[in-house]
Amino acid sequence: MATLRTIGGKCRALMAAAKASTAASVESSATKTTAAKKSKPVSAANATRGILKPVPVSPTLSQFIGSNEASRTEVVKKIWDYIKLHNLQNPENKKEIICDEKLKVLFSGKDRVGFLEIAKLLSVHFVKTA
Repeated sequence: MATLRTIGGKCRALMAAAKASTAASVESSATKTTAAKKSKPVSAANATRGILKPVPVSPTLSQFIGSNEASRTEVVKKIWDYIKLHNLQNPENKKEIICDEKLKVLFSGKDRVGFLEIAKLLSVHFVKTA
């Protein structure tokens, strides 16, 4: 019995040391990965593709944002800035936007819009290019 306790005690000590070294290596690799992601700037190649690519917009949206071309992310950001500036979020349900006259024109005349609908309703204002 004494030998089992000794072996068991040594195993626990070895396992604790292994566990500590594994945890330390996981922490350092996670820190490196997080630091690499945070410092990674948007490259020029990525800015010309997908939702970051500036595309022509409809005259209605152009009048709202003040530009003939814009990326989807830029437009959504300007819409949210406008919503927050004019306090158009429903205070009881923050997921709902109460549209004023300018937003009604953009959102097909709807009085209220869910915040997840914004991107879908704006898609008609982006001119399709070949």
